Amino acid sequence: MEHLLVDWQQVAARVTSARHILIVSDFDGTLVPIAGRPGEAILPERTKELLQALAKKPNIVIGIVSGRALDDLRNKVGIEGITYAGNHGLEIEGPEVVFVNPLAEQTRFTMQRLYRVLSRALSGIGGVVIEDKRLTLSVHYRLVDEEKAGLVENLFSQIVDKMQAAGRIRTTYGKKVLEVRPAVDWDKGKAISLILDSQVNVSGEGGFLPIFMGDDVTDEDGFAAIEDRGGISVFVGNEKDNSAAQYFVESPAEVQQLLGQLLNLIEAGHA
Repeated sequence: MEHLLVDWQQVAARVTSARHILIVSDFDGTLVPIAGRPGEAILPERTKELLQALAKKPNIVIGIVSGRALDDLRNKVGIEGITYAGNHGLEIEGPEVVFVNPLAEQTRFTMQRLYRVLSRALSGIGGVVIEDKRLTLSVHYRLVDEEKAGLVENLFSQIVDKMQAAGRIRTTYGKKVLEVRPAVDWDKGKAISLILDSQVNVSGEGGFLPIFMGDDVTDEDGFAAIEDRGGISVFVGNEKDNSAAQYFVESPAEVQQLLGQLLNLIEAGHA
């Protein structure tokens, strides 16, 4: 991976040649630093200002794709007129697209039952936060004592493994978060493609350059989709981390810097 801000001239050349630009970003770990508890994450005011300014440009479309529930994501970002995709894209809402994966809706009862079982099993371990996100659920253990982190993972596996083997659910392991999703063929990559297709259909012309920024394993599907559509994929983290993205930046602070440089480029009349 190349550092995007170091290779900025090449990226800027692609931006200036595009008629339309779709900028999609993950939330936690990308726009905001990862917090110990999900509710503690706060979008920096400057990042919000940059996203709002970009969203007002006639040829720019902004999307936020996150593992958070759709309502939670919308409340955390708080910008009108952009597209939000919650639960890893299982639910999407924006000016040109409204979507809820119908197969995911059918597993709602399963998620409710798993939430209750996991809550009981992990209640004695301090620092565990379990989120019921309606279509998915997450077990956060960033605040758990390190010597008990393995216990959280083992208990989680004992509860979900049989259901996963039966094809009823799927699980992913992120940065101190264990996630349960419906066993449906859907991910952030497909969600980004759906958002892009909705914009292309409305605009009636090509020339869309998609850009996607993410920091975790669940964002890798998004990077692959962006590559397939000739876009720019940006991993947020360490250069040595294993990612399929073309570029990397090191932190949400550098994501903010990138958004600022994109805005400057566009306001200079080059996109």
